[in-house]
Amino acid sequence: MKQLDRTWKPPYQLDLAGVLSPLRRGSGDPTTRVCTDAFWWATTTPEGPVTLRLSAGSEVRATAWGAGAERVLEGVPDLLGASDDDSGFTPLHDIVERGRRASRGVRLCSSGRVWDVLVAAVLEQKVTNREAWRSWRELCHRFGSPAPGPAPKGMRTVPDPAQVRQIRDWEWHRAGVDGARRRTLIAAASVARSLERAVELGGVEGQRLLRHIPGIGPWTAAEVAQRAWGDPDAVSVGDYHLPTIVGLALTGEPLDDDGMLAALAPYAGQRQRAVRYLAAAGASRPRFGPRLPARDYRAM
Repeated sequence: MKQLDRTWKPPYQLDLAGVLSPLRRGSGDPTTRVCTDAFWWATTTPEGPVTLRLSAGSEVRATAWGAGAERVLEGVPDLLGASDDDSGFTPLHDIVERGRRASRGVRLCSSGRVWDVLVAAVLEQKVTNREAWRSWRELCHRFGSPAPGPAPKGMRTVPDPAQVRQIRDWEWHRAGVDGARRRTLIAAASVARSLERAVELGGVEGQRLLRHIPGIGPWTAAEVAQRAWGDPDAVSVGDYHLPTIVGLALTGEPLDDDGMLAALAPYAGQRQRAVRYLAAAGASRPRFGPRLPARDYRAM
């Protein structure tokens, strides 16, 4: 089994778990594992599955196993936020400033890979996180690849494009994935290699490339942009909770998508960063608000 190592000293305070938290899909995510001494991540690459182990002290020690280990190790600095910089960001609200102070070690991660985060984002379309994460776990366990090397027990990668194309209809149903999301994933799998170019394009052009796939709209493209290339301006328009969270935090009242974009307009170019700082400051939807009901597509 191929194993490669590298060390890297970040020129900034690093909150390892905080930077990588957007890549986790619930506490039972089989592609990630947070241990007391390390963060583990199982991912796909064109060369094959890779396991990455990261530990941070005065410097980051990274170890990778699998055929694509060199590719993944090369991307460690960007994965940990090296290409992100908020030095030009000006907080215009007290709550945004509080969030910025509370998250000094958090930067926007850039995984450099579209496929893994795209699958997760599609599964999260128009369903609760609990439903989406259940489907994510089942697809990884049943159709993904075992994480290479000495990964913690049970770690798996997300199914790669070839594996997704081999999943039969009844197996999608068993995993709780409805027809619309299934068709989107199969369409994306058929052109997955070309979609990786979105990372090079970045910004609006990168999102536009993703949206050529039927079923990938503004919300899904933004969710991918936030994680694949750390886009500081990608706002998840169409999110069930976000307009209310942003509205209450910045204006004192719930908003719709248009109202949310208007409230975030002063942060143009850095709107996603402002949203991250709101989350760090504890901005959230009231517990008594309406909730999206959970549905079990396996019973339909």
